[in-house]
Amino acid sequence: MAGLYFDELTVGQMFQHPIRRTITETDNVWFSAITHNPAQLHLDEEYCRTETEFGQRIVNSAFTLGLMVGISVGDTTLGTAIANLGWDEVRFPKPLFHGDTVRVESEVAELRESKSRPNAGIVTFIHRAFNQHGDLVAHCRRSGLQRKLPVPA
Repeated sequence: MAGLYFDELTVGQMFQHPIRRTITETDNVWFSAITHNPAQLHLDEEYCRTETEFGQRIVNSAFTLGLMVGISVGDTTLGTAIANLGWDEVRFPKPLFHGDTVRVESEVAELRESKSRPNAGIVTFIHRAFNQHGDLVAHCRRSGLQRKLPVPA
């Protein structure tokens, strides 16, 4: 199992996730279309070139959030998560553009025992995404219900 159990995590633990992803035009247009987001910022190149400060389309921030968290799963919660409990303090300090490559790091910010589930704990991660220039493009706090190590029979 790739993910870690609650008992294997420590506050301050850092993960430099090895998976990186270059964002394509298809990623952005497809995600915007299937989520029914018609924002010109994601779909209309001419509008963005002439009417925005960016000069080109920007990547849908919901895609950026999903990608950032998704990249973290293999090293942190794959097979050990019970449920995602929420995202807080989601921020996008700089935009992503088609052709940008994203790398992600995660930090364990908080651990606490579950009051209702003796076989689980609640972990809070801080996820950070960076473009190929090292610019912070997204960050959030994510809380999840995580399995504890199985008790031997």
